[in-house]
Amino acid sequence: MKISKVIQDTFLIAWIKSYPDFRRNPLMLLLLAMISSIPLFFMLMFSSGGNVIVHGLIGAMVSSVSFVGVMAGIQDISWDRYVKIREMMVAMPVHPASYALGIALAPLLVSIPSLVFFGALTAYLGFLTLETLVCVVPALIVVWAVMSTMGFMISTYLLKSSTMVLNNLSNLLGIGFIFIPPVYFSEAQLGSLSWVSVIIPTSNVAGLIRSYMGLLPLSVEVVIVRWAVLISTTLAFIILTFIRARWREK
Repeated sequence: MKISKVIQDTFLIAWIKSYPDFRRNPLMLLLLAMISSIPLFFMLMFSSGGNVIVHGLIGAMVSSVSFVGVMAGIQDISWDRYVKIREMMVAMPVHPASYALGIALAPLLVSIPSLVFFGALTAYLGFLTLETLVCVVPALIVVWAVMSTMGFMISTYLLKSSTMVLNNLSNLLGIGFIFIPPVYFSEAQLGSLSWVSVIIPTSNVAGLIRSYMGLLPLSVEVVIVRWAVLISTTLAFIILTFIRARWREK
């Protein structure tokens, strides 16, 4: 199958999975932004100045792509099985990569307004420049990829679980990976336990973004290790999913 056909099908599936839902419920954009901005409200209420709000905005940007990534990988896949959409895709000349990428890309497109909003606020405060944007965008894309592939892996290995169980699991994972690790606050506050943030994709990317903005001193070696951990984690999830997943039964 030609690469152009795979790319075309990817964007078509992403449009099918995002645009109709947006037309039926345009307030979903506001809902996604509100989920990411909940910690910002408390930071504004109880912050004592400094760069606390900037840390919160960085967390909001990471949250915007991470939550929808794991949600798409688990909820959308399980829902497609429930309503037999996946069977329709299998019966069509669609490459499995197009289906997976389309499913993951759909919520990312919906989260772009939130990313633009939080990014504009960060730029207004002087921490997001054109130079840092070149590094921030790939970092956000990678964390979206990590969380999406993790969702695909979970939905693949929990194939026989009910849709309700998978939906609740995706919500718990989204909250756990976003609000518990140092995503909205600096990992420096963890002291000797700051290394934990490296093994968690969301806090790892948040730390990289803070480093690019000059909020967290990281050496070049540490930055390389962080990127290596992110890429290795993504590849591991892809391999584990590939081992178990079956697009068409033989």
